[in-house]
Amino acid sequence: MIRTADVVVIGGGISGVAIAYNLAKKGVKNVAVIEKKYLASGSTGRCGAGIRQQWGTEMNCRIAKFACELFENANEELGYDGDIEFKQGGYLMISSTEKEHEQFKKNVELQNRLGIPSRLLSLEEAKEIVPYLNTDPLVSAAFCQKDGHLNPFHTTEAFAKAAERLGVKIYRFTEVTDIITENGKIKGVKTTKGDISTSIVVNAAGGYSHVIGKMVGIDLPVYSERHQILVSEAIEPILEPMVMAFALNLYCQQVPHGGIIMGRGDDTEPKDLRTTSGWRFLDEMTKTIINILPPLKNLRMIRQWAGLYNLTPDRQPILGPVDEIEGFYLAVGFSGHGFMFGPATGVLLAESILGEENTLPIDMLNLNRFEKGELIFEPAVV
Repeated sequence: MIRTADVVVIGGGISGVAIAYNLAKKGVKNVAVIEKKYLASGSTGRCGAGIRQQWGTEMNCRIAKFACELFENANEELGYDGDIEFKQGGYLMISSTEKEHEQFKKNVELQNRLGIPSRLLSLEEAKEIVPYLNTDPLVSAAFCQKDGHLNPFHTTEAFAKAAERLGVKIYRFTEVTDIITENGKIKGVKTTKGDISTSIVVNAAGGYSHVIGKMVGIDLPVYSERHQILVSEAIEPILEPMVMAFALNLYCQQVPHGGIIMGRGDDTEPKDLRTTSGWRFLDEMTKTIINILPPLKNLRMIRQWAGLYNLTPDRQPILGPVDEIEGFYLAVGFSGHGFMFGPATGVLLAESILGEENTLPIDMLNLNRFEKGELIFEPAVV
């Protein structure tokens, strides 16, 4: 293990490796990524892997659009010898109340103003896109063809390999045990394989970001919550877009290998670091999904797993430096959409660390917004 680094990134998910890659691309010579297990072993590898630009706040729309454009060219940009499998089959968002329908209208207006090609649909138009859709409990829908799904393991590997070619050192199965500070400045990190002297540390630890924050005496306004997912047996293609509903609480998509992935939120889920699976989710998920997509009732489920949402009070991420600790940067609190923001997070954090003007202005996502009460709530979260 190296003993000194210009930057140490904690977390080997999509955010961590994308930040490291972009730092190296910009000429930072000595970057280390510390991951306590294997790459994408945390929230990245446990997510539903959907990519959407249909959000309800301007900042999330702009970050998602930027990230989507980067994903579209990632195989070439990263020189990947595989395929990140970006399938742009779209997202069909369905509303089930008049209030939600009115929010959809506002969302589409915002998205279109920002250059996102979403559109509001009638239920008849929605059924043309998803013929198996039960529209009885629905009011309207919205659709964006450029949304989609990709492979989180291949995507993380693509960023990691590109970063390593540029000289980044990635330490797998290595855990950060403490962060050394002196007079409010970062001085280094302690790990299970030795210490690294550095003046800059990036917390990109996903569900464990609060644990890392405590190491520098910062009580981050985030908490981790278990979210579960089911996947079915592989079948012939029947579902092109992701189907998502906020009030009905579901998302569902057929992935390239033919399986149907589905998930839902539950505010009674444990708010800790467990990633076990439960029967209650299995029961509620199957009831929810066959109400909207009845033909799925005959599918056999083959696997169930759980990951961590790292949630903030306003469901938007915390990005950028921490004023109280010089050299400590955050890429945390993505509230379930960290994977889809990954490439943009990499660019924006690298720019912030190097003191460059950000491609997108992210000052509003700084940690101090919570103390100032300047929260902007994201309505489009499952």
